[in-house]
Amino acid sequence: MAFPVDLRRCQALGLAGTAFLALGGETAGALPVADLLSPESGRAALGLVGVYFGVVLLIAAWALLGKVIRGPEPPTTRALLMVLVVWAAPLLLAPPLFSRDVYSYLAQGAMVDAHIDVYAHGPARLGGPLAGEVAPVWRDSAAPYGPVFLVIASALVGLTHGELPAGLLGMRLVALLGVALMAVALPGLARRCGADPAAALWLGALNPLVLLHLVAGAHNDAIMLGLLGVGLLASQGRLWLLGVVLVTLAALVKAPAALGLLAVIALRRHAGLVRATVMTTAVALATTVLATAAAGTGYGWIAALKTPVSPHNWSPTSLLGRVTGRLLQGLGSDLAPLATPVWHTAGLLATAAALLFIWLKLRPGPVYALGLSLAAIAVLGPAIRPWYALWGLFLIAAASPSASVRHRVAAATAVLALGVLPSGGPPDLAQLVLAVSGGVLGVVVLWQAHQAAQEPALGRAA
Repeated sequence: MAFPVDLRRCQALGLAGTAFLALGGETAGALPVADLLSPESGRAALGLVGVYFGVVLLIAAWALLGKVIRGPEPPTTRALLMVLVVWAAPLLLAPPLFSRDVYSYLAQGAMVDAHIDVYAHGPARLGGPLAGEVAPVWRDSAAPYGPVFLVIASALVGLTHGELPAGLLGMRLVALLGVALMAVALPGLARRCGADPAAALWLGALNPLVLLHLVAGAHNDAIMLGLLGVGLLASQGRLWLLGVVLVTLAALVKAPAALGLLAVIALRRHAGLVRATVMTTAVALATTVLATAAAGTGYGWIAALKTPVSPHNWSPTSLLGRVTGRLLQGLGSDLAPLATPVWHTAGLLATAAALLFIWLKLRPGPVYALGLSLAAIAVLGPAIRPWYALWGLFLIAAASPSASVRHRVAAATAVLALGVLPSGGPPDLAQLVLAVSGGVLGVVVLWQAHQAAQEPALGRAA
């Protein structure tokens, strides 16, 4: 007997999941330094269990919602957007979760406001309590973000007068705006790419990674992807020059979106490849110059793009570099320090090869090609975080040619959703045990609910 599934059950289960996330985050999240609890404290332990309990409930709700979408009466896009609103609501006022990057954003905005070059100095140069909230590994790191995001961060710091609670809320609202743009763009992109709009919304906007990292974590990837999605949608109509501007603005938030200009050119090739290339390049350059001049931050972000590569990054090339370095060190070789740089270079070459294969040999539709390309950059690049997976996933959701691709991507999503502690810090054994306990508790509760739902149905059948 199948477990009874409908949209209301999915909505309620996901709401319970994000509510537990928000409650657990009050003691186990990426809290301000003054509010941080010792990981050994009972409240922090209970919060960690609660967060992972909520994550499991959210993943289950999302998986069940996918079943509803594949059913005989799939929900409308409006109904799915309402589910997204309901699921996101408890996270609006929750503390930051799964990363302390939002504190870096505010510190960098304050640096711009104080006329400190964020591309030459880290938040430590700013000093004061705001800089103290930044994760130690990033305090001396230059900002890798473009002028558009830094202007947003600076304006937000000015509006909130540097007050931390208001600043955190403001950054979350910016992230929610980005998620809203993603949700608006997905159905239109899916229709133009011949994909199912409901399935695109399910995978690209209702995805647990979106809620955990773009909403709860307030990452600026949300505004990058939102601008990129709306820009690609506009590029397929009469407003294609506006689309170029929007895609360029997305790249001026975070650089990977610049690859979207290739997709714009490909989308306009029917008007002449040379003309589309010249016009796109000219408009993108003009937008870049004007936005940079208005921001007054300069072009230092290009040289600062190496900032996301931390010593303990867990990208495949970084992991291989560390393993190779230890092996060489054990053999007494002087080449050990070169291992990681060599693997990073190999990863960049592999990325270039993958992009050439996708665009010149595989040659799928432009939006799908862009999604595959951004996924390759995230996987093969020198730095990776779970939310980087959303770069490619967002567009793969909009343009995937088959359900099997969506299912494989969804499975990877479920794994990545469990990969980071709510504090954003590295785990120890005790925290891993607590996190696993919370997840197992969620599975047990779901199984008991499944069994309880089966009993009345079996009785009626008898």
